[in-house]
Amino acid sequence: MPSVKGQAEVERFIASLPAQIEAKLLRGAARAGGKVLLDETKSRSPAAEVTEALTLRTNSEPGRIVVKVSVKGHWPRSLAIWAEYGTDPHFITVDDSQREGKSVRRINETGGGSLRIGGSFVGKTVHHPGAKANPFMRPSLDLSAAAARAAMQTYVNARVTRGGIIGSDEPEGTDE
Repeated sequence: MPSVKGQAEVERFIASLPAQIEAKLLRGAARAGGKVLLDETKSRSPAAEVTEALTLRTNSEPGRIVVKVSVKGHWPRSLAIWAEYGTDPHFITVDDSQREGKSVRRINETGGGSLRIGGSFVGKTVHHPGAKANPFMRPSLDLSAAAARAAMQTYVNARVTRGGIIGSDEPEGTDE
């Protein structure tokens, strides 16, 4: 009967592959694809505040890696949502944070009976006609999906060799 040398080492190597693939390849590949998506989203962004606030995050759980392109910060996120989905017609009154405990009526009374926007008196309320949707996030995903997959494949191809998987267990770059 033939004897086999090194069978235990081969079995250990094969058993360690899923963990190595997840730690050394998949999160980095997801980040490479996400970077393509982030660049496309930045190029389609409707405002400088939104562009500066776009971030890329990766999260790894056993068996699952998630990449998110999101907008950081309250005001830039609001701008992004309004641009992506548009707004319905609505009325604008004085912001609660600027009321200093006064009612809209009191503010209007002290301001000459009118709200002030940009230093000009505009009336007790202002009717905003709404804004048309200008989607930029979803179209960025749709248009850059193929390029993101190609970037992910390039990342994987550069790290898989005959000698094994090269790279560190830490993902490249920092999550913001």
